[in-house]
Amino acid sequence: MREALIANNACSVEKAGKARLPEEQWHGSQFESPMMAEGHFTEQEVYNLAKRAYTEGSASFDIAPEKCALLVIDMQDEFVRPHWTPFWVPEATRQVPRIKALIEHCRRRGIPVIHTAFAKTHHYFDRPAAGAFMPNRYPELDLRESSFFEEARIWHELAPLPDEIVIHKPSYGAFYDTPLDTILRNLGKDTVVICGTLTNFCCGTTARQAYERGYKVVFGSDVTATDDPDMQEWELKVLRKGFARVLSADEIMRLL
Repeated sequence: MREALIANNACSVEKAGKARLPEEQWHGSQFESPMMAEGHFTEQEVYNLAKRAYTEGSASFDIAPEKCALLVIDMQDEFVRPHWTPFWVPEATRQVPRIKALIEHCRRRGIPVIHTAFAKTHHYFDRPAAGAFMPNRYPELDLRESSFFEEARIWHELAPLPDEIVIHKPSYGAFYDTPLDTILRNLGKDTVVICGTLTNFCCGTTARQAYERGYKVVFGSDVTATDDPDMQEWELKVLRKGFARVLSADEIMRLL
C-alpha cells in the first residue's frame, strides 16, 4: 500500500516539498526508497534518520585554512595538573602531546591560536548567578573556590606565545561576555577549530555559541576531554548531528 502510494506520487513529491535524501545515504538501510512522502514517516524511519545523523553525520561545509582560528579551551592548571584539584581531567592531561602538535601545526601555517581560561575577573560579579548552586562545584568537599581559577595559568607545555591572545572567561562558553566574537571578525575568520576541555561543558558550549553566531565549527574528537569518559561520545554525537564537523586531530591537520 505504502509502496504504491509513493510510486503513484513520484512525479509530484519533489514539487510538493517532500523529504528527500541522496541515494548513497540510503545504501543498506531499512528504507525501501530514498523518497518518502510527507505524512508517511514511520517511527522506525525517523529513529533511523536521527541515529544515522548522530553516528555518521558530517557537516558538508569546506574548511579554508586561511579562514580558521584554533581555540584552545581551558587547558589550564586546574584541569590539567595531575592531582591538584577535584576538577582535574586526567584525559586532558593525556591529550597534551596531541593538542600541542595541533597548536604547533597551526602556528607553522599562520593560523591564529587563541587560548581561553577561567580566571578571577570582575570580582566574580560577571558569573551566571545560578552557578553557585550547581553540583559541579562539589559543595560536599567544602572547598574555598577562590583558591582555584584565579591566575588562569595555561599548562606549561601549551604556554601561549607572547603574541597569542588569552581570553579570560567567566562561564562555560568562550563567547559569553568576552570579546572573542569581535576578535574573530577583526581577524577575518569564519571557522573555529576547537580543542581542550571539558568536551561537554566549555568546549561543547563554545561550539554551540559559535554555531549560533554563524561560524563554521570544527570539533576535535580526540583533542577534547571530559571528566567522565562515558560522556565523551554522547557529546560528540550531539555536536555531530547539529553543530559541528567532528574530526580527529590527524584529519584536522590534513585539512589545514
